[in-house]
Amino acid sequence: MEESIESSQSRSRSALLQGQVVLITGASRGIGAATALLLARHGAAIGVNYHHHAQRAQAVVESIRASGGRAMAIGASVENAQEVEAMVQQVEQELGPIDTLVLNAIARSRTADPTETRGLSTFNLFLDSTWEQYQHGVMRLLAGVYVPARIVAPLMVERGHGNLIAVSSTLARAPYSGAGAVAAGKAAVEALFKALVPELGPHGIRVNVVAPGAVETEASAPYIQARREAISQALPLRRVGQPEDVAAAILLLASPQASYLTGNYLAAGGGNYLP
Repeated sequence: MEESIESSQSRSRSALLQGQVVLITGASRGIGAATALLLARHGAAIGVNYHHHAQRAQAVVESIRASGGRAMAIGASVENAQEVEAMVQQVEQELGPIDTLVLNAIARSRTADPTETRGLSTFNLFLDSTWEQYQHGVMRLLAGVYVPARIVAPLMVERGHGNLIAVSSTLARAPYSGAGAVAAGKAAVEALFKALVPELGPHGIRVNVVAPGAVETEASAPYIQARREAISQALPLRRVGQPEDVAAAILLLASPQASYLTGNYLAAGGGNYLP
């Protein structure tokens, strides 16, 4: 059975991203892992970044290799410039120059338990929070995008081409109670990317944002499972999204067929947000 599955995966590979190298931050699970697997099936060599979940990242790599792809797992905290620089150097030495950087990871709290999924101050009511908690919640979201992009973008400028894709959230534009830090942090990410469009465009670098909505991941599962029916009925497509749905949106923007798409905001939320 395993052999037939692998053969099927091999046959399903396409040349859409053949020859491309993609580095995905936070790719050991959830949206990042689904994106790594999908882009690899379309021919890309994948750098699978992780912070705490080395075994999961390696499992993603082994799955890609089992179906004939190229991948490597690299540990780095996305808010640590030295670690990110080392990671980028490793990826480029082993896989080749990075064509696309998918910014999916969130900088981890320095005080949080490594197994904690949302951080200590990301989801808090405004009236129950201190400035320090809000500042931390916002900055960890922005740092997870800024630091890797700041290190990879100059390399793309030197080569005259590249592709930056940030994973935001529809909460930045349609927040709910208690999501103020997420809304502000992701809005900061989107504002940064808007500014990068005219700055990096003349260097051949595309800059786009994918914004997941109600997507069932390890972090969101407890909330979604308790309210699945209500959430589904509130969505025009009548179903909760899966990581693979967001991965497909990222594939669209990573594809060479999207070579004239930059400065775009792509909501992947089943219709939960209409710009």
